[in-house]
Amino acid sequence: MEKLMIAGGDPLKGTVRISGAKNSAVALIPATILADSPVTIEGLPDISDVLLLKGLLEEIGGKVNFSDEEMTVDPSLMISMPLPNGKVKKLRASYYLMGAMLGRFKKAVIGLPGGCHLGPRPIDQHIKGFEALGANVTNEQGAIYLRADELHGARIYLDVVSVGATINIMLAAVRAKGRTVIENAAKEPEIIDVATLLTNMGAKIKGAGTDVIRIDGVESLHGCRHTIIPDRIEAGTFMIMGATVGQGMLIDNVIPQHLESLTAKLREMGVNVESGDDQIYVEPGPNPLKAVDIKTLVYPGFPTDLQQPFTTLLTKAAGSSMVTDTIYGARFKHIDELRRMNANIKVEGRTAIINGPIQLQGAKVKASDLRAGAALVIAELLADGVTEVTGLEHIDRGYSNLVEKLTGLGATVWRESLTKEEVEHLKNI
Repeated sequence: MEKLMIAGGDPLKGTVRISGAKNSAVALIPATILADSPVTIEGLPDISDVLLLKGLLEEIGGKVNFSDEEMTVDPSLMISMPLPNGKVKKLRASYYLMGAMLGRFKKAVIGLPGGCHLGPRPIDQHIKGFEALGANVTNEQGAIYLRADELHGARIYLDVVSVGATINIMLAAVRAKGRTVIENAAKEPEIIDVATLLTNMGAKIKGAGTDVIRIDGVESLHGCRHTIIPDRIEAGTFMIMGATVGQGMLIDNVIPQHLESLTAKLREMGVNVESGDDQIYVEPGPNPLKAVDIKTLVYPGFPTDLQQPFTTLLTKAAGSSMVTDTIYGARFKHIDELRRMNANIKVEGRTAIINGPIQLQGAKVKASDLRAGAALVIAELLADGVTEVTGLEHIDRGYSNLVEKLTGLGATVWRESLTKEEVEHLKNI
């Protein structure tokens, strides 16, 4: 186990290149199961979730090569092997294996999702979709069993707008007989990315990116080459860093349209944000910044994945700001840690009230989940002195080469191994 050491106060400037989207990668890789010949995905991030998925595909008989951000999967010899335990339990997006294996083999056994603890992540909408397509779904001893004699098209209305359910139903439906219509579908860019891969593999999908997706099933899918979209959440995290401790930061390999909700809020605070074709330039505004309120919503609203990093930024704003998370009620675990660093924040239900401006003070803090980790890294970059962040296994799930990227921007950041005493202490917290 390691900790991240940060000497706060260094201004960040220069260019940072954004990696491929984590939230696309965890669906694109399972989607390769549906093909009958090799699929290559370019631009994958070097994160632990991608390595876990590589291992899972190999467990079921896939041949996988991954180097230099490029993964080639040969799914031709895969079998429908049960995956009730092991690696699958460590992965929050393991449920995409359900849709992909059901779509190809008409059966699957997948352990319930792991990953970050953000409160319940119900999969009832996924199950509703699978059952509509003709599958029998049961929960036995913490694993989901899916079985179908045949999958057939269906009209499925999602009661809740869900990225996971939308993608999972797409994966199961592309090789089903007849037409599937998903209504009240999620519209996130990652859904369009997955639909593009599946279309390149021979699927017939229309409407991805709108709230109605139509899929005409095909008998088989073939291999292809696909380039993943840039990670809008990683890009947004660096935009927030640029607004807090930046001295002019150019964020390269982005799709500015995917970040319009964040860009609007940063400009409202007084931050200078300039968008190009595939780059965004961020320069801090006045000190202190202007207080704003945000409410997380499904895309194209403000992303729940940027709520925590944005909360750190609001400690630099004059007055009271409110952050309301309508997506994940348990996504405020970073706030106790920020308070330890002198932040003036109180939580009422699903809303955090941040009073500023406050000079954060260095403290030993622990990341409880992926985006809490990002929030704490930004806080430590702002704080005085050398400080440390533990819980790096969460940060490594979603931020590729974070130390190298921060160092390239001028930060003083390094990793150190935890002592035995520190490991024991963390286990007891």
